Amino acid sequence: MRPRAVITGTGLAVPGLNEAADLLGDGTSGDGTSGGKGFDPARDLERRGWKYRDRASRLASCAAEPALRRARLLDGGGYRGPGNRTAVVVSSNFGVLENVCGAMDVIVERGSAALSPMSLPHTGANMTAGWLAIDHGLSGPNLTVCNGATGGIDALYWARNLIAADRADIVLVVGVEPDERAVARLLGDGGGAGRLDGAAAVVVESAGSAAARGVPPRAAPAAFGRAPDLPAAVRAAARGPVGMLLAAEGARGTAVLEGVPVLDIPARLGRCSGALGVLQCLAAVALFDRGEAGTLLATCGGAERDDAAAALALTPAEV
Repeated sequence: MRPRAVITGTGLAVPGLNEAADLLGDGTSGDGTSGGKGFDPARDLERRGWKYRDRASRLASCAAEPALRRARLLDGGGYRGPGNRTAVVVSSNFGVLENVCGAMDVIVERGSAALSPMSLPHTGANMTAGWLAIDHGLSGPNLTVCNGATGGIDALYWARNLIAADRADIVLVVGVEPDERAVARLLGDGGGAGRLDGAAAVVVESAGSAAARGVPPRAAPAAFGRAPDLPAAVRAAARGPVGMLLAAEGARGTAVLEGVPVLDIPARLGRCSGALGVLQCLAAVALFDRGEAGTLLATCGGAERDDAAAALALTPAEV
């Protein structure tokens, strides 16, 4: 029998927000673990030892730490879980774009010999996931998903698969998108408004792993759907009544769930890209924490610019 995956911890690093409940936009707040202060990049991204880390890696670390603490996997003595059985999955489409463009600028202007040996490793797409593993001594599977709009849900899918395949007992999933000059140039909007500059993290683990530590599960990933269009993905994942739809960015054709309440995170945070699915997972956990009993459906992709769509059904977890 395959191990069942549950969600035990959440962390958020989005300017002005404090914790998962703040994504609901209704004034309710959760457990107050972060001390009641909203995330401030100017304050929270500057730490001793982070001089050579890029913005995406710093944002990801700021989201990962509260997620691990809430799952009772992190304390003053460091990571408390089995490092060799803990995986890291990061979803990011623009995470290293600034680094790659900066390196190319140096090569064009001054030649390859002028590249910094400290900055060049950050041109690798998996650098953020690597830093998370280094921070906490996590030597399980380590990968980055760069799947466009569906990336956040795809990362959660792979986390569940790693647990089902017994490749890991615990998976730290992070969705991160930094708002930097290269991103503005690529997207052509120049101004900086309407784009996420932040990260979200969840701890996904086997039900047995959570029970062994006495940690109550807060939600569970159920059915996944992935298809060329959003209605097909929704039909694959929504195998019963849905209590709320977590909206994709700019998607059309969601009439298959007409009349279902919608929570639109991009309407508040701007374009979330590869972080959206993880942000939606945090919002679902916050809704379950305050008593929501039905299935919630996260959706990503399906807009004209996207090559695919994905949906994930999230349910309250049995204690």
